[in-house]
Amino acid sequence: MTEPKQRGGGDPGGIKVERRGPVFLIGLDRPKKLNGLSPKMLTELAEAYSAFESDTATRCAVLYGEGGNMTAGLDLALVDIDEEFFPAGTVDPFGRRDPVRTKPVVCAVEGICFTAGIELMLAADIVVAGRDTRFSQLEVKRGLVATGGATIRMVQSAGWGNAMAVLLTGDEFDAATALRFGFVQEVVAPGAALARAIEIAQTIAAQAPLAVKATIEAARQALFEGPAAAIEGDKARWAALAKTADVAEGVASFKERRPPVYRGR
Repeated sequence: MTEPKQRGGGDPGGIKVERRGPVFLIGLDRPKKLNGLSPKMLTELAEAYSAFESDTATRCAVLYGEGGNMTAGLDLALVDIDEEFFPAGTVDPFGRRDPVRTKPVVCAVEGICFTAGIELMLAADIVVAGRDTRFSQLEVKRGLVATGGATIRMVQSAGWGNAMAVLLTGDEFDAATALRFGFVQEVVAPGAALARAIEIAQTIAAQAPLAVKATIEAARQALFEGPAAAIEGDKARWAALAKTADVAEGVASFKERRPPVYRGR
């Protein structure tokens, strides 16, 4: 796989990365173009996900868009759709191939969230949306098919009919519909999505990180391999976690009636 090539000129934007204690912020930063994703942004986005995955000091990431919009999707004037979106060896933010991330991501969406923006949020673990967010999976209107996971995850979340109503028409839908379909988990006042997402990320980051990873792994196994495989896998996960210092800390904090302090060991 090769990283996408950029056609034409103009500001390609970039990805902002910020560490706030145990929270790793990843911002789409091309606000003058509604955060339309350029090849440079796609490469930097995968690099940011990879940096988060390898950063032992951060435990939960928050993905968001700068300037009041998530993203208008791929900038088709710049992106060559025949190229792989993300460089080989980096974590795929769409979660379609190895290496997959093992740490949690909370996504905050506001304003316009079209095409690849929806697929990025569906690939996250928890999504918070501003009440005025506008969504559209409009690839069919451009003669294309969604390839970032929407055709899979929308069916999983909303069922066949609801997913097809979105995918086959390309029509816009609102945050209330996204909540009803299970695409987002919480709807907040306009402009409040990022703050709420960071709050959720901080709560997740306070939990035992090895247990958080194991929970994501178990849920993915159940989803892709079935409940029986996940139940069998839980035996090994339980046995491995039982030996950790975090479990000992969890038990001790319960007995001592104090908040636990987890080290990820």
